[in-house]
Amino acid sequence: MRNSYSTVSSVQGPLVIVKETKGVGNEELCKVKLPSGEEKLGKVLSLYESSDGVTAVVQLFEDTRGIPAHATVVEFLGEGLKMSVGPEILGRIFDGAGRPRDGIPMFLASKKLDINGLPLNPKARTMPNEFIQTGISTIDVLNTLVRGQKLPIFSGAGLPHAELAAQIARNASVRDGSKFTVVFGAMGVTRAESEYFMKELENSGAQARSVLFLNEAADPVVERITLPRVALTVAEYLAYECDHHVLVILTDMTNYAEALREISAAKNEIPGRRGFPSYLYTDLASLYERAGRVHGKEGSVTQLPILSMPDDDRTHPIPDLTGYITEGQIQLSRDLNKQGISPPVEVLPSLSRLRSAGIGEGKTRADHANVADQLFAAYARGLEIRELAVILGESSLSEVDRAYLTLAQKFEKEFVDQNGTGEENRSIEESLTVAWRILSYLPKAELKRVKPVFIEQYYKS
Repeated sequence: MRNSYSTVSSVQGPLVIVKETKGVGNEELCKVKLPSGEEKLGKVLSLYESSDGVTAVVQLFEDTRGIPAHATVVEFLGEGLKMSVGPEILGRIFDGAGRPRDGIPMFLASKKLDINGLPLNPKARTMPNEFIQTGISTIDVLNTLVRGQKLPIFSGAGLPHAELAAQIARNASVRDGSKFTVVFGAMGVTRAESEYFMKELENSGAQARSVLFLNEAADPVVERITLPRVALTVAEYLAYECDHHVLVILTDMTNYAEALREISAAKNEIPGRRGFPSYLYTDLASLYERAGRVHGKEGSVTQLPILSMPDDDRTHPIPDLTGYITEGQIQLSRDLNKQGISPPVEVLPSLSRLRSAGIGEGKTRADHANVADQLFAAYARGLEIRELAVILGESSLSEVDRAYLTLAQKFEKEFVDQNGTGEENRSIEESLTVAWRILSYLPKAELKRVKPVFIEQYYKS
């Protein structure tokens, strides 16, 4: 049989080693046929020259247990993994390889697209400059998400990033009436988390405008590698061919990177920092850089990848390299979470480098930039005074210092803690109203970053 080989030399963990191959390419799909007649789908992970010719390292999308090296036939299919796409894809749930897992047969695809995407000429890109409303005040006002941006969320073990991801998936929207879609990808999650995401999107009615990809911890590791590529392929189709504005939420990128490390170790590659492969930066960039806007296309692809920092260490390779590639970060706080503040967004180390491009008159509101700058500065000073009060006592503080101390407390309890106040989905106008209420705890003379016209319009002592 053409491109079929019975030269399997060994099965090493998730990998099948096939010797003496010819004309096989990287990322090529294959079928591994067992003596029992069962077939398993896999793909070529790498090729290398050996004394026996070209040896192909194949990774399966299924369990490798019970595969005998002898009498196993590997048939190479001559093409890479492709995702079936079409307008009917909205509302569907798939696994990490793009196969239906909602019990509904696969739709009649308009086309099949390579999951690795097509190279994009940098000159074809256009600057992101339009606002996406997430319903989260700390993001919308202070760390604004812009269409075409890649803005990661840095979390930690035990922090509610899954709840935050579901909250944004339910509530995110655009304000100009354009077609808006959420592509949600979950990698290496537990069965409980998987069911939680499905239930949240279904109960909120957001499932109809979403496409969900789920890979559970018990599923094959290779699906964790393919899932973000499959999800981004669907996002690109909806954005550039169907004119949707697509928000891609990927959680947890730490599980993705650890799957990459596991596969690299199985291939006996020389490890880099903390055992991760030396090409981790390049691999992450190949995903993150698929966000953006393109000249002549109405739609956009915006990414909100979520990663849990091991030991809350921002210098760990995963958040460290992610920070180099993306345009800012939203960081969650363990201290705020212990206080019951939800979502526990830590404002001061958070940053959106494209905020200024997505706010202002005609996009959000004319006073937005001034309010954000003043709120940042006032909260930072309030935290400094809080530390000073612990040492010297509040009785030693001036009246203005006490106003800043009150502002810091009100900021955390009324602005950051939305879920605790029952306002989990605020419009940008509602968020700015709360921001002005917080700023009004300060004397007018302290609002040095706000134009007088806005103070007269919105300030209420």
